[in-house]
Amino acid sequence: MILQTEFEFTLPKGFVDKDGNLHREGMMRLANAKDEILPLQDPRVQRNEAYHIVILLSRVITRLGEVRDVNPGVVENMFAADLSYLQGFYNQINANGKAAHPAVCPACSARFEVELNGAGES
Repeated sequence: MILQTEFEFTLPKGFVDKDGNLHREGMMRLANAKDEILPLQDPRVQRNEAYHIVILLSRVITRLGEVRDVNPGVVENMFAADLSYLQGFYNQINANGKAAHPAVCPACSARFEVELNGAGES
């Protein structure tokens, strides 16, 4: 069995870069212990603990459209809806190693999984 370590996502709104280009499709890798620990040493996180997610996401997002260097400045300038989506996506893939969520049909009670990869698509 091969462990999937990278997951595609689509942002609900999309990141607009300094040139006005919209970037919605991206890739996030599974986090490791270092990804969780190192941001705690960052002075921005020590001043404001809410900044932890900014540093954390900038470490695990490997691609965002044509943006290859997803740094804290990129994450800081994302729309709130996208930040919230990425937090949920991060938690989902790191909790069970897949971008799917178990669901039950309300009509027939059949069990199935809903892929979250494109959950941000409108």
